Amino acid sequence: MDELIHLLDDPVPPAIDLADVQAWKVLVVDDEPEVHAVTRLALRDFRFEGRPVQLLAAHSAAEARTQLRSQDDIALALVDVVMETDHAGLDLVRWIRDELNNHFIRIVLRTGQPGRAPEPVVANDYDINDYKDKTELTSQKLATVVRVALRGYRDILAVDQARRGLERVIAAASQVYARHTPAEFASAVLSQLAGLTGMQRGAVCVRVPPPASRPAGSAPPFQIAAATGEFEPLAARGADASALPEQLRSSLQRAFERKQHQFATDHYVLHFTDSQHGECLLYVGDACALSEVDLRLVELFCTQVSIAFENLHLNLELLEAQREMICLLAGAAESRSKETAAHVLRVGLIAERLARALGWPPERAELLRHAAPLHDLGKIAIPDAILNKPGRHDPEERAVMCTHAQIGAELLNLSRRPLLRLAAEIAASHHEHWDGSGYPHGLRGEAIPASGRIVAVADVFDALGSRRCYKEPWPESAIRAHFIERRGSQFDPAVVDALLAHWEELAALRRHYPDPV
Repeated sequence: MDELIHLLDDPVPPAIDLADVQAWKVLVVDDEPEVHAVTRLALRDFRFEGRPVQLLAAHSAAEARTQLRSQDDIALALVDVVMETDHAGLDLVRWIRDELNNHFIRIVLRTGQPGRAPEPVVANDYDINDYKDKTELTSQKLATVVRVALRGYRDILAVDQARRGLERVIAAASQVYARHTPAEFASAVLSQLAGLTGMQRGAVCVRVPPPASRPAGSAPPFQIAAATGEFEPLAARGADASALPEQLRSSLQRAFERKQHQFATDHYVLHFTDSQHGECLLYVGDACALSEVDLRLVELFCTQVSIAFENLHLNLELLEAQREMICLLAGAAESRSKETAAHVLRVGLIAERLARALGWPPERAELLRHAAPLHDLGKIAIPDAILNKPGRHDPEERAVMCTHAQIGAELLNLSRRPLLRLAAEIAASHHEHWDGSGYPHGLRGEAIPASGRIVAVADVFDALGSRRCYKEPWPESAIRAHFIERRGSQFDPAVVDALLAHWEELAALRRHYPDPV
């Protein structure tokens, strides 16, 4: 039990796989040449689990330290207590455990002078696995001692191998959990499986659409979503499963029909189902190289991936539900103000590209794209006579019109969802001015949320170039001059600079997503 505790506490134990052990290394540490000769004779035909022992010799504790430093796969040390000093062997034991930090090696103390180091004291004070008087170690008893020690060493290695495998599974699963799209998810799973299994041939991820999206009575199409190794060119060409070898297609079909993982002698196929009844099949080659422990770890990884796969689709469903609600809310505000769906779509796209140009992370910029269309949601509470008045507003009308920012923020703040919270922030701040002359709170400079500063530029840029009930679209030269003039007063200078740097790209969005005639 102490060894297991040490094993779990040890941050960097030697990584030794049982499959790599060709012979059990046994280090004999004794200053008497006769002991080395007798030990060699007693163990010359010894085998444990089909492997012989390889005897290493050290005639002093100092020599033993040299060998132990250079070889971390020594299974057993037979150590004499009295050598250079009366306690040289005991000092060596403490050095192995405390300084070398090796809790794998089994240590058996042998002594011809048991009175100098009483067994109860030594067993209590030193981390050893057995204590023997040299006079009692016949050939048979020595073989038994070695066999028991090697069995313990084997079990410790098995525990460590499982621990390291579990760490790889946890690390691999965390990499998979971090992926936010089905394509990223598929690629991550293949990559992590490669790391877990050391496969060389490659792997293929195949998507099977849900029955509702397929013609009635048609065979399920297998679509290659991702691939590695020799199959990677197929994914790059966007090929379907008909381009795969016949044996591979048969394995995929078998897993699809049985709705479960399939493990063969030279490959395996993993099967997953998402919440929309779509299915994913992962073909992995070179499974023949996996040990029983590796196969159990792969199955454990598959269980984790199944959970991650389902969570991914549930999260995507939730996100799609939020986006659909945003479209409905934005559409309601548009119909009241007689603006078009294309305008709010363009504002979101422009805001995203400005955010990326300003160094926002892609995920945050994408969230901004989906939240920006709700910037004018508060207009839903503004009377039609004011909202759609063809001419300029008088002071009273303008005061009413300005309330839409606060109204929109208050409506959206009722949600705790990050997307709608960001939309609330945008609604409240996209009419604030860099110099503090905006509304509703007169914020200045960087006190204005970055999302509001970006959407302010995106909204005005698109609105000036669009037809409204009260104006015709401005020419691009006039729009550019407007932003240059108001850079540092109405608009954040950095956002205006990003707009000017990407002008052609952003202006092209109006042509790609035009207002309806």
